[in-house]
Amino acid sequence: MSGLTMIQGSLAQDLGSPSQAMWFTTSYLIAMSSMTPVVGRLASIFSPRSVALPSAALFSLGSLAASRARSFAAFIAGRAVMGCGAAGIVVMAVVCVIELTGKRTRGVMIGLVNATFTTGVSVGAAVYGVLQPLVGWRPLFCFQSPAMFLAGIGLYLSLPDSMSCPPTGQDGKALPLKRKLADMDYLGALLITLTIVLFLYALAGDIHPVPLVASFFSLLAFVAVEYRLARHPIIPLSVLSSRGVLLSCLAQLGLLTARWSVLFYTPIFMLAVRGAPPATAGSVLIATNIGFSLGGLAVGWVHIRRAGSYYLSQLFSIACVNGTIYALSVVSRPGTQPHVFVAAVCLNGIATGIALNYALVHLLHLSHPDTEYITTSLLATFRGFGGSFGTSLGGGVFYRLLRSGLASGFLALDGTPRLDSARQKLVDRLLGSPGLVWHGDVLGPQERQIAVDAHADAIRGVWRAAAVLGLFVVAVQAAAGWTSPREEAATRLRHEDGE
Repeated sequence: MSGLTMIQGSLAQDLGSPSQAMWFTTSYLIAMSSMTPVVGRLASIFSPRSVALPSAALFSLGSLAASRARSFAAFIAGRAVMGCGAAGIVVMAVVCVIELTGKRTRGVMIGLVNATFTTGVSVGAAVYGVLQPLVGWRPLFCFQSPAMFLAGIGLYLSLPDSMSCPPTGQDGKALPLKRKLADMDYLGALLITLTIVLFLYALAGDIHPVPLVASFFSLLAFVAVEYRLARHPIIPLSVLSSRGVLLSCLAQLGLLTARWSVLFYTPIFMLAVRGAPPATAGSVLIATNIGFSLGGLAVGWVHIRRAGSYYLSQLFSIACVNGTIYALSVVSRPGTQPHVFVAAVCLNGIATGIALNYALVHLLHLSHPDTEYITTSLLATFRGFGGSFGTSLGGGVFYRLLRSGLASGFLALDGTPRLDSARQKLVDRLLGSPGLVWHGDVLGPQERQIAVDAHADAIRGVWRAAAVLGLFVVAVQAAAGWTSPREEAATRLRHEDGE
């Protein structure tokens, strides 16, 4: 994901799509988000082990297709297939924590999983920045294909028999494959996937009203099918009707939207505003992701030593994330000392790692029995939404502000009422390739200063919007509550006995 920030300029140029660069990441995230709840349900129907190898195969196939793409459409198709495979990988990571760890060590293992994911983000940006000038972008995708497939085989062979056990019927015998296939909620799976795809597509870049309205009606149809028609809903009714689960997922959507705005635009700030070379610009994510890893592991080791509610701790950690994003919006100026900016980025990582660890443990506390696979998959889906929102909605804010800043700056420089065709072309190139600000000998000194200021103002605007979003995240998470379904049932029973 983050690696594409470093190579999107040359990638967009090779594929002839400089104005559509945001789809390189958005297509992947839409596919991953839409497939995650379906994969979670498949893991509960067939067994977790059964989804491991197909997920790795899809990611491998998508990587190979992307590396061979000769057009924008072919590359986006490959990225979408990669996203479908990534959905299964995310689900398996959480399922392994639930199934293979005890309650006392669960917090540490959640922190370790999060640390692994974020290490990939930070290393990806640095590695892509270093290797792309040497080997080009195609080998970077081609290499992932065999590596992921071999990893999938290794995971499949190493999982214990307990994760291969299929569901059983009332007689205790394993359900036959024909019965499991017949019980699947195909219509519900289609509608939830369609809803997510339409919704995220509608919000990618410019707002598209028609798919946005269509996603609303698709959602209504999905809810009607789950409540009225499905014998075995793709998302159980106990999950759909759980205030705590749904509000927690919404809060994670907002939190990860803000987080991805940091991950995506921090390298761009270093590249376009500070003039750092691509490898150095990508490596700044190492600071925030080291902080993310340390924060998640530390809170898992020190505090999360039991199952249960972490209500106040989670609210405080989310507020801290919001504070660090606002601090970033303050210090993201051309004249800011590099160590100040890196420190703010690192603090954001620490706070986010802590908040995400609390979120998963608290969600398990709010979940109904035997729905952990579904609720954690739903959480992963909404976190995937955060990636899509952070890049697409954040991208919408960024590109609008950047285009406006570049246009106004060049108009003032030229002293003309309208930009000529050469200036329009230059603006389009800068929108798709932030590295051109300092590299490529495209801009003169005055033009470079305009581009630097425009990029800094646009990135500050994105992070200010993310900080405002954080206020709503705290309110939504507070409304999720702290009472588990078991506690609610016990309270109702006591009231009934009292009556």
